Amino acid sequence: MAASAGSAYGRVMRNPLDTPHKEFTVQRLFESGTVSVRHVECRGTCRHRSPEECASSTHFVFPYRGVYLRHVGGDLAVADANHVLFFNEGQGYQVSHPVTGGDSSLVVSVDVQALREIAPRDLWCESSGTFSLQHLRIDARAQALVMLLKHNLQNGTIEALEADGLSLTLVSRAIGPRTSRAAGATRARRRLADRVKVLLASDLSRRWTLKEIAREIRGSPVYLTQVFQQVEGLPLYRYQLRLRLARALDLLARREDLSGLAQDLGFSSHSHFSAAFRQLYGATPAEFRARSN
Repeated sequence: MAASAGSAYGRVMRNPLDTPHKEFTVQRLFESGTVSVRHVECRGTCRHRSPEECASSTHFVFPYRGVYLRHVGGDLAVADANHVLFFNEGQGYQVSHPVTGGDSSLVVSVDVQALREIAPRDLWCESSGTFSLQHLRIDARAQALVMLLKHNLQNGTIEALEADGLSLTLVSRAIGPRTSRAAGATRARRRLADRVKVLLASDLSRRWTLKEIAREIRGSPVYLTQVFQQVEGLPLYRYQLRLRLARALDLLARREDLSGLAQDLGFSSHSHFSAAFRQLYGATPAEFRARSN
């Protein structure tokens, strides 16, 4: 996922170039003197840890479809639509895919000088030019910005100045202390929560019960609920809801049948889906689709 996407400074790339790779495809969407934006599709064929890769530059990865695991030494991060991942320049990492289906991400790189201005000091190490964490949980507004940026760049409906501003707004919000959250609790509890996150992301349409999740994870329902809340700061059902709605943000652009989309994502009805979407993103599905076209 650290492949170079090339450059086309100062303009929106109206006809992005697909670069085939054995495992992933990189689509260059935008380059300027301040930011670059790429779209990455990974086939997800590597179920076990991949050979170690090394990021060629520091960048932010916003997964929006599928799930994968990123390993940095003994540390592990679950990459799903509720998180942003930090890939530090020169830092080795490995990737594995616990479920089939592959994944998709929007990748944003920011000029070092701009990064110095927007990155919180407790997260960014000035001397090494690296982030101290693997990932952070992002809020609903950041999720919406990811999809607005992606859709508008792919559709060619955004100018360079607006793309620059929207990209910086996305990064600032994703790493801002008021809108992001680092996982807490002990290592063992984080690992338990990670297993739950992979399970939820593996089948977004399934209407899990707490008892079913506990049985799959082999833990107590009460303990599982307490641990997940402590680690992620969200109850299980809210975390799953955000995964479903984040997927809807992308699918809205090519799905006319909102009732069918709601059913595919596990909602009980179109009205349930629309109400949840509006509550989280401040707009109806139809309104969001209009803004991203």
